[in-house]
Amino acid sequence: MLFQTLDNKNECAGIFVGGELCFDTLPSGLTKTWKYASYLEDQGVEYASLYCLGKDLAEVCPTQLKPKFEKITNELKAFLISFQESKISLDENCFFDLVPKRFLLEYCDIKNKITEHVFEAYPKPGNYDFLLALTKTLEDIKNRQLKIDIRFLDELRSDPRTRQLIKKLSKNNKKVCYNIAGTKTGRLTTTKSSFPILTLDKKYRGVIVPKNDWLVELDFNAAELRTFLALSQVKQPDEDIHEWNIKNVFCEDIDRATAKTKAFAWLYNSKARNEKLEKVYKREEIMNKFWDGDNVNTIFNRRIEASRHHALNYIIQSTSSDLFLRRLVAVSEKLKGLNSFVSFSIHDSLVIDLDQSERRILPELIEIFQSTDLGDFKANISAGKNFAEMRKIQ
Repeated sequence: MLFQTLDNKNECAGIFVGGELCFDTLPSGLTKTWKYASYLEDQGVEYASLYCLGKDLAEVCPTQLKPKFEKITNELKAFLISFQESKISLDENCFFDLVPKRFLLEYCDIKNKITEHVFEAYPKPGNYDFLLALTKTLEDIKNRQLKIDIRFLDELRSDPRTRQLIKKLSKNNKKVCYNIAGTKTGRLTTTKSSFPILTLDKKYRGVIVPKNDWLVELDFNAAELRTFLALSQVKQPDEDIHEWNIKNVFCEDIDRATAKTKAFAWLYNSKARNEKLEKVYKREEIMNKFWDGDNVNTIFNRRIEASRHHALNYIIQSTSSDLFLRRLVAVSEKLKGLNSFVSFSIHDSLVIDLDQSERRILPELIEIFQSTDLGDFKANISAGKNFAEMRKIQ
């Protein structure tokens, strides 16, 4: 049964189905819609937006529906502008309470037709189940919001950038909203309306404090190099990978910083040559296995158009990103039903908002995080009372 949601907030559960609007109680037999909402979590629904990942309704709208869709979309934009000018927050109000019933019926009807077209025209992605699990996890993160202590910025107010951040945070911008289709490789980006977690200057990180007792960060030690090693069929070292490279790859008296620079300079430059690295990190073998001359095809069913120059980069970055995101989902699942929860992630690290009374679960969470699809990846663990003052722990 095809249907559309009227709002994505739990307190605003409502759908369009069979030409009618239904609220509060969802009918049985719902099967397909455009996009996930958290109140649909256990409904067994399929989502068209994951079939055409990275494309919006306008991009997948069939030609014969475009005039009608553009007309109703312009009407939607007018409503949104009026809400903004009237200072009406969609975070605090249900969308369907703010617009005429006639508009909801027309908009959802055309949305239904576009959704139906997507299911007919697009194949189901090979990684659909993972994309759905990730979508659910990121929706949970968005709905929780961050706890912000603006007082941390008091001593930095003389900086114009600080004042700009304070102004932004005063607009109740505390949700972390990720976009799973923002990059070719699958690495997360954030939406324009999101708290700027991926670009926040390190000196401002102290504004983020736990809702519980501690922030605990789990961060892979050199995730991309470890992914490269794993795809080269080399056993994962238990120690810091740059120290391991000094002893087992370079076999010379250099410091960690030099070893790190050499490794990454070679890794991200397809024209660079280093015999010592190439004996261990099988660049050509990986290229031959995962690049067909036109596209990269990863072990996680991602297909990415790529030239030879970009192919290796995409293979490693995409595989590494998917390894991490699967761990993010697994850790989040383990925390369900507890007070502790995943607060946000930054690239290859995730941050848990930990309840002191649940600290005994931390070793199990670390084990889950380190147990990737390509073997055990060493992780660095740190904790703190705000995100600027994190200290490494054993």
